[in-house]
Amino acid sequence: MKILRSLGEVPEGFGPTVLSIGNFDGVHRAHQRVLSKVVSRAKEINAKSLAVTFDPHPSRILRPESAPKLLTPLTKKIQLLEATGLDALLVLPFDRNLSLTTPREFAREILRKRLDAIEVHEGFNFHFGHKAEGNVEKLSELGYEFGFEVRTYTEMQSRGHAVSSSSIRRLLEAGKVGESRHLLGRIFTISAGPASGRGFGQRFTVPTINLDHYDEMVPANGVYVTLARIGDENFESVTNIGNRPTFGEDSFAIETHLLDFHPFEMFTDTMIELSFLKWLRAEKKWPNVESLRAQIGKDVGTAQRYFHLCRTLGKRAQN
Repeated sequence: MKILRSLGEVPEGFGPTVLSIGNFDGVHRAHQRVLSKVVSRAKEINAKSLAVTFDPHPSRILRPESAPKLLTPLTKKIQLLEATGLDALLVLPFDRNLSLTTPREFAREILRKRLDAIEVHEGFNFHFGHKAEGNVEKLSELGYEFGFEVRTYTEMQSRGHAVSSSSIRRLLEAGKVGESRHLLGRIFTISAGPASGRGFGQRFTVPTINLDHYDEMVPANGVYVTLARIGDENFESVTNIGNRPTFGEDSFAIETHLLDFHPFEMFTDTMIELSFLKWLRAEKKWPNVESLRAQIGKDVGTAQRYFHLCRTLGKRAQN
């Protein structure tokens, strides 16, 4: 997938294109449905398939006080969009000037003239242009005028939830990582480096790792069954998200205990990817460290049974 970081990087004669515009936060199942059709239609009519997104998220410029935490930071979003089979991704730098572009200017100057769009695929609630004045009806009118077709997609539902970035955030805020998985179409993950000087123990041999500061979306405070990918290795794990109240501290941390730990070479610049598989319990202040240690033992036992069941079911599926 070719990545274009501005309109200036779009080559002359790049099109014609079949494209979709959006924030694509989470690259969830509804996004995947639209982008799958973009890719297949482009192949059918010998055009290029293109996604157009923005960085930073427009709300961080227009409404910074209420901007949501991202399900997928840009690096992760690019990886997920590439997996859809798109020919190219255009990441438009979002600023005040771009926000003042009218729907008509956006359709004429960007979609038609710069990107040579012949089909634009959007969800039913798509808005664009200054003050989000444009919607799919307006886009269709402009497409008729400037020579591109607009295809609109209805809302997707999954297990009683609208498949949307906001729905996924609400589920994660409630610790419902299993339900969020059905909307995302994959396990929710985060990636960060290891926290410097915390959680490793002497010479990297203690099976607990703390993640470095992470500003984007994480599930609710609590304890989870997780899978930790460190370098090229995967470790079954239990992760606590929270403020560690038993120790009298108010310091937020994401701390992961590796169940199948073995000594391995670790570097401070190694990224750790955590996949959240199952909610275990809420964070709690225990009367003493011994009580906490006993509960951790129970959490570990529950997680071990979970992974054993997964392996058993996996073997059965193969037979």
